[in-house]
Amino acid sequence: MFDDIRPYVDAEIPAAMQRIVADKYFPLVCEYAFQGHTVQEIAAILGSCRTVDEFQHRFMWGAVNAIISKTTNGLTAEGVERLDPSKNYLYVSNHRDIVLDAAFFDIVLDRYGRRTAEITFGANLMQGQLIIDIGKSNKMFRVERPTTVSSPRDFLVKSRYLSDYIRHTILEKKESVWIAQRNGRTKDGYDATDQGIIKMFGLSGGSDKVKALADLNIVPLCISYEWEPCDILKALELYARSSGQPYIKKPGEDLHSILTGIQQPKGRVHLTVCEPISQEDLEPFRGLPSAVFNKEVASLVDSRILPAFRLYPNAYIAADMLAGKRSHSYTEAEFKTFKKHLELIKEYPAEVREILLKIYATPLLRKD
Repeated sequence: MFDDIRPYVDAEIPAAMQRIVADKYFPLVCEYAFQGHTVQEIAAILGSCRTVDEFQHRFMWGAVNAIISKTTNGLTAEGVERLDPSKNYLYVSNHRDIVLDAAFFDIVLDRYGRRTAEITFGANLMQGQLIIDIGKSNKMFRVERPTTVSSPRDFLVKSRYLSDYIRHTILEKKESVWIAQRNGRTKDGYDATDQGIIKMFGLSGGSDKVKALADLNIVPLCISYEWEPCDILKALELYARSSGQPYIKKPGEDLHSILTGIQQPKGRVHLTVCEPISQEDLEPFRGLPSAVFNKEVASLVDSRILPAFRLYPNAYIAADMLAGKRSHSYTEAEFKTFKKHLELIKEYPAEVREILLKIYATPLLRKD
């Protein structure tokens, strides 16, 4: 059931481990994520994995913790106590980095002794057997994007199928699910839940739209990075899109963004588990037309994510630069560090600089 999109089950792990070790790019993975260990040592670790849980604890956590150690000034979290260990949840998160948002959340869940969540995995990112095997061994499941289907009708069919799978996972498999609040990352700093995502959740739930969502135990999540992942790449893409011409991704662009996000310094990273959305929260929307209902639920999710976003000095500095005056508090050292970062785009048009400043300032301006 759902074999074409689901993650691997335990019985499929040994064969996946063999494929990962045999892949020509496996030594590069070891070189970055497991410095101080030989390829043979990591291959032996993978060879010992017989279950998804063992793969996560013996391999993935080493890789993700290496990223945290090398590229952040610490990963902190709050609100995990809001989660009932006996329940399974649909975590709806703002989305800033292609792979790390969910990876960091799973690390947080594990730190607190909670079961990790299954994770959505964009079909456009399933490029190469190595990525597929690592992803599906790490509880990731395939999600179609509008660009990976043949028509809007086909996308609707795939959306219903995805909705069925999410409900099956939470209610029958008794697993939680992580999904982004929108199709693709936030690139302009403006986190907002797509009401189409809310519509998708309800496609599998029957005629009672309130119960359909309440049964999924939706929990908004907010992840905040001191240094926005792929900030310059995002600014350049937004600048290219501002011309009014359709933006066509270059071959390998997604993979480049994945690697850039993993490798670049991120400063402090904070994750907030927001207040779960209860049936009581949804009842006031019961009598609304479906389109309005979905919009109101999306706004409800946003009303919990937005206040939870942690603002770092870069947000205040960027806002002051846009305003042309200093009206916020931060140190001279913080200002100089941010200004030095802007030098990386000095060869680009001035519009790119303004876009980059807005990426950092927008969360603050929305709160104001």
